[in-house]
Amino acid sequence: MSTEKLTGQQISDAGLTGWTYLLGGLQTRIHTRDFATGLQVVNAIGAAAEALNHHPDLDLRYPRVDVRLSSHDVGGVTERDLVLAREISSIAASVGAEVECATVSRVELGLDSPDGAAIAPFWAAVLGMKHEGGEDWNDIADPYDVLPLIWTQPSGSDEPRQRWHPDLWVDPDRVQPLIDAAIAAGGTLVSDERAPRFWVLADAEGNKVCLCTWQGRS
Repeated sequence: MSTEKLTGQQISDAGLTGWTYLLGGLQTRIHTRDFATGLQVVNAIGAAAEALNHHPDLDLRYPRVDVRLSSHDVGGVTERDLVLAREISSIAASVGAEVECATVSRVELGLDSPDGAAIAPFWAAVLGMKHEGGEDWNDIADPYDVLPLIWTQPSGSDEPRQRWHPDLWVDPDRVQPLIDAAIAAGGTLVSDERAPRFWVLADAEGNKVCLCTWQGRS
């Protein structure tokens, strides 16, 4: 089985129903209706993962199970993840559970600063996260992958300015419905210049959010 990291387009072409590619991982939500069925699904996924020696991230709640698959050794999705995703879909179908990705998303937080390197250690310390950075980048990451990734980007020092903004990663099919809903709720589309990589929206006070997808990225 190939361990080559797949592109977003290759993953899309695989035709997985109910799964979406977000920030280096395959994700789905399994609606189990009750906790007992969710536990049954988790146990079955665990057995399948052991058999394949390839283990997903699972989040069991009432009444759903969230699944994220990635190959950590290559930092992305491989054929192994596609195989396990299909197996997980079969497990869900066997107990009559719905698999969908229309409600699945992933959030990052962008922090605009004239000097990201100076403030990143503070946020890493206060949040109990890890600061990783280079000459022109700073990431603040939760080692347990529970809290959203925080990254800094250069900004001017003029006031007033928005210091924080969320990046919401979604399936490409969700972008237009979300834009329509945001505009109907009083927001505006600030820019689609970088679409389909991301769109910039703002609320009535000018606070911005980016809708991001895998499309248009290497």
